[in-house]
Amino acid sequence: MNPDDGIQLIDYEPTAASFLEEALAGLRKPRKTLPCKYFYDERGSELFARICELEEYYPTRTEVAIMHEYVGEMAEAIGPGCAIVEYGIGSALKTRILLERLISPAACIPVDISREFLIRSAKELAGIFPDIEFLPVCANFSEPFELPPTKRKPSRAVAYFPGSTIGNLTSEETAALLRNMAKTCGSGGGLLVGIDLIKEVEKIEAAYNDNLGVTAEFNKNILRRMNRELGSDFDIEKFDHLAFYNSEDRRIESHLVSRADQSVRLGGEVFAFREGETVHTENSHKYDIEDFSAFAAEFGFTAERVWTDAGRLFAVVFLRID
Repeated sequence: MNPDDGIQLIDYEPTAASFLEEALAGLRKPRKTLPCKYFYDERGSELFARICELEEYYPTRTEVAIMHEYVGEMAEAIGPGCAIVEYGIGSALKTRILLERLISPAACIPVDISREFLIRSAKELAGIFPDIEFLPVCANFSEPFELPPTKRKPSRAVAYFPGSTIGNLTSEETAALLRNMAKTCGSGGGLLVGIDLIKEVEKIEAAYNDNLGVTAEFNKNILRRMNRELGSDFDIEKFDHLAFYNSEDRRIESHLVSRADQSVRLGGEVFAFREGETVHTENSHKYDIEDFSAFAAEFGFTAERVWTDAGRLFAVVFLRID
């Protein structure tokens, strides 16, 4: 990144070899999977930004409303002089709301797997907040990474994980991420996280099956990316989007369904798909606040504050790292 932009990119972007290795491992399973983190190239990030504006997709507008109403209390809980480490910056709308109310933050360290989207968002924020040091890190945040040094010593490091993205992870992945966050931010640090709450199934399922088909395009984007970057030969039109609520596991499951018997080449291997066979691409877990707080406590977090909307559709939770 040009130093004239006032920010410096730290680049740990996953390689094509890593993408290929994970895709092959998923497709070799008896029940095929693909890793959802690879949804987020530049196009995938743009599609998700469109999803967040859809009428059916309640999480974003609900979380934004919570942020607007309670951001002063959130800033007070975080405290002055902090370094904010944001996991998955996206369009940075909620980041802006938070940064506007924080007292003299030492730095903002946005972390995202989509390099182009990360650079664009970091540049926009640096233009709006010229007194804050921005140190974007391109990385898969589910893996450990080192925080870049800041010019001003922060009072504490606080992870910010908005958007209910934590719900995309399995319980094992969530456990690993919480351990990494606790290690990254250190004792005395904190975590401000958005979680989507359990509610009526009809409302949940509608959010992942929009009438305009944007979510379907987002789901299929991983196949387009594999064709472009890994040399696979998926026929995109031969796969349909499927999303449904799994009540036992309290999660939305997103799948791609093969519309016909077909074969696909990837990395020198051939994978057969039966008509109706699915590829599991993403989970979106829904939470009970008390259960989530108890789970986080296993990894050194203590829930200090919880903010919800009137309908209790969504919650933003601040946890202290012990």
